[in-house]
Amino acid sequence: MLRRQLGWACVMLMMSVQCLLAADAAAGGIGDPVALNQLSLQQAEQLFAGGNRELLAAKRAVEGAEADTLIAGQRPNPVLSLGLSSVNVNRGQGNQNQSGANGLWDKTYNSALQVSQLYERGNKRELRTAVAESAVKASGFDLKETYRQQALAMATAYFDLKLAQETLLIQQANVGSYDKTLQAAQLRLKAGDVASADVARIRVDALRARNDLRQAQATLQKAQAMLAYLLGKDQDASKLYVTDPWPSLLADQLAATENSWLPQRSDMQAAEARMEQAQQARKLAESLKTRDLTWSLAYQHFPGQEPGSAPDTVGASVSIPLFTNYQYEGEAARAEVGYTSAMEAKEQVRAAAVAEMRRAKADLEAAVDKNRRFDQSILSEAQQAADAAEFAYQHGAMSVMDLLDARRILRALQLESVSVKADYAKSLSAWLAATRQAFIPQD
Repeated sequence: MLRRQLGWACVMLMMSVQCLLAADAAAGGIGDPVALNQLSLQQAEQLFAGGNRELLAAKRAVEGAEADTLIAGQRPNPVLSLGLSSVNVNRGQGNQNQSGANGLWDKTYNSALQVSQLYERGNKRELRTAVAESAVKASGFDLKETYRQQALAMATAYFDLKLAQETLLIQQANVGSYDKTLQAAQLRLKAGDVASADVARIRVDALRARNDLRQAQATLQKAQAMLAYLLGKDQDASKLYVTDPWPSLLADQLAATENSWLPQRSDMQAAEARMEQAQQARKLAESLKTRDLTWSLAYQHFPGQEPGSAPDTVGASVSIPLFTNYQYEGEAARAEVGYTSAMEAKEQVRAAAVAEMRRAKADLEAAVDKNRRFDQSILSEAQQAADAAEFAYQHGAMSVMDLLDARRILRALQLESVSVKADYAKSLSAWLAATRQAFIPQD
């Protein structure tokens, strides 16, 4: 039963693979276009998955981390060296061989061809790869966290737009009501049934209602712009019109424990991956103390040494660094600080996640209570009081000031009612975002 009641919100935060494929198809221009003037929350989710700029930037970060893994896993390239020495600077004698040969190959240059290769020891390449792979894992969870946060922002913007739409309807109805009342009052003024001061009061309230209507129109435009940005549809902001109803109240209060939802949060998983990355970085820093070797193979051509020595020789060498001045203490200390920082960051993320859940829970419970009061009594009683005031005024049993006060109270409660519904929808979205894991498509 709970799943059915929260189906709309689960679509927002826990998309299925099929829905994600549909979003990719929509982003690529495949399939039926989404009608922006009849936009459901599920359709908004599809547009968001394919066009949100923050989400695209997070995907590029994952791709960059994957490229770093490829870099980290490579062995050092060998080095090819070509050298020339023992060149006679005496131009008169030149560099002729003892045999008198003077071809370029026979001149008494000592030419050498050498290939050098660095041989890493201490599992440095494996540790670099492990650090890079942990970074990829952390970037993947960062992508999920970006999705979670941006999906919440998108849902909030969706319901803000719905709130602006309903507020505009209330203000339009209010302006229409005042216009009719003003027209009737002007007719009664001509007939001598009301005082001119009463008509002036009605006219003032009618003008105030028009100001409120204009403000509601501006709020609607801003809400459209915000949602359009999150969907990647900036050029079509004025076309956006949302159609999903307000979510119904939960039959039972949601319950969650840290043991059930906290380990599944993407920010906690990212912090865990960065701890793993810092651990591998510590090992990599320690491995720097293991000396690497550089071996070389050389071929030399030195004519003119006959008959005691052949002109062609080969040789080999090995180079070993001497840690006489520095033994990478700084790198080791820096890696240790990084690991400590990663542990502290994980605890910070955990505390922030728990605080976010508690705030969302408090907001959700308060929104549920306020909605129940409005649905059960407040709005209906205010409507009855306003209808009674209209009836009394029409029959001369109430002054115009009392009528205007009744209308103001009704309008304020109508606006507060839709605002309370919006608060509930957004607080429920925040609760689900705080206690659920969002799934991200893998490219």
